[in-house]
Amino acid sequence: MMIRVMYSDGRFDMVKPMMLDNLLDQQTVTSFKRNTGWAVVGRDQVRSSGRGNYRGTERRLQ
Repeated sequence: MMIRVMYSDGRFDMVKPMMLDNLLDQQTVTSFKRNTGWAVVGRDQVRSSGRGNYRGTERRLQ
């Protein structure tokens, strides 16, 4: 599964979920696509740096 992301410079890309975790840690993406719409970093709830302990539903879908 690939996830659509938008970088801080306005570029779009498709990345794997593990890469999205890295990009969120590096603060290089401003938003990513969930099956419910775009999740905006800083506005919407996203996984914290303790992502390995996340117990919720996977929402990062195309």
